[in-house]
Amino acid sequence: MPWLQLAFDVPRDQADTLEQYLELAGALSITLGDAGDEPQLEPDPGETPLWSEVTLTALFESDPESAALVERLALDLAARLGERPRIHRIEDQVWERVWLDTFKPTRFGQRLWVCPHGQPPGDPNGVVVALDPGLAFGTGHHATTALCLEWLDGADLAGKTVLDFGCGSGILAIAALKLGAARAIAVDHDPQALTATHDNAQANGVLDRLEIFAPESFTDPSVDIVLANILAGPLIALAPRLSAMLVPGGDLVLSGVLTEQVEAVSAAYAERVRLAATRIRDDWALISGRR
Repeated sequence: MPWLQLAFDVPRDQADTLEQYLELAGALSITLGDAGDEPQLEPDPGETPLWSEVTLTALFESDPESAALVERLALDLAARLGERPRIHRIEDQVWERVWLDTFKPTRFGQRLWVCPHGQPPGDPNGVVVALDPGLAFGTGHHATTALCLEWLDGADLAGKTVLDFGCGSGILAIAALKLGAARAIAVDHDPQALTATHDNAQANGVLDRLEIFAPESFTDPSVDIVLANILAGPLIALAPRLSAMLVPGGDLVLSGVLTEQVEAVSAAYAERVRLAATRIRDDWALISGRR
């Protein structure tokens, strides 16, 4: 069946009120998205972050009664916001096919592939991480994750212990294990991320070599590689802790850093880690080095 979609942009401080308004009006679903190009990758514990400008999208049935309701809502919102919301008719689709059309097997580096479950990589000899978009951030398609995956593909991981701090979907820890790491540790403050990491590791056959922790139950270990794909502020604050977990000669890999933040993040680690050349993709940076 087709649907009616009503969408409009609002400042962050109005988003909650208007979301409740749409719920009470009978919207079948409401989604909040970025109205600009503002990253929100790793919120602080307990936070539900929103962008400074938010797109609210509400879905309604397309019968005559619902169409009349959507028109009344559009008039009311236009009076409140000074701009008429956008109304679109969405035809029903095979949504699984839409998803498959947008998420295809992707190679990172020379060997590593991230593929939806059931889809083969482009190289039959490739190292495959099977992963579907789900509860937590991380399918490899964001530049920060891609940079980390490419670094892992080029590293010698045999027999090493890897820490994935801020693990999200667990993609980096799982990739490290698939590429030869002996053991991995995944840490995240989001319970959904821990669930996603567990399920993805199990689906990829590496759960027996992976330990998963919330930060409050995590005792800092000594590891060969620290991966932290979070944001610049937390990376700077965590610099003494993350550096201290590295064994002498261990590798540090940091991402979630915008190019204009590289200098500040690098300075936080420069006394403890010998930094390598920064890698850049789409205004995002990967900072790496060796203790």
